Amino acid sequence: MTQNSDPYENAGAERINGILKQEFAIYKFNAALLVMKFLLKNVIEIYNEKRPHYSNYMLTPNQMHQKNKIIMRTY
Repeated sequence: MTQNSDPYENAGAERINGILKQEFAIYKFNAALLVMKFLLKNVIEIYNEKRPHYSNYMLTPNQMHQKNKIIMRTY
């Protein structure tokens, strides 16, 4: 992901990895590649369409994208 293998260089990817591990317990599955691809596809759908995000004023990313008048929070 990063040239120097430094997690601080790619904070976005590290955040997504943390969400996959903590909220979706993706690390508990020891399945075939095709099963994991199917599982990740479903997780991404939940993340974008069903999971509200605090930084998006408790809207899903898709809802936030549709309401482009709302100013996104940055930290």
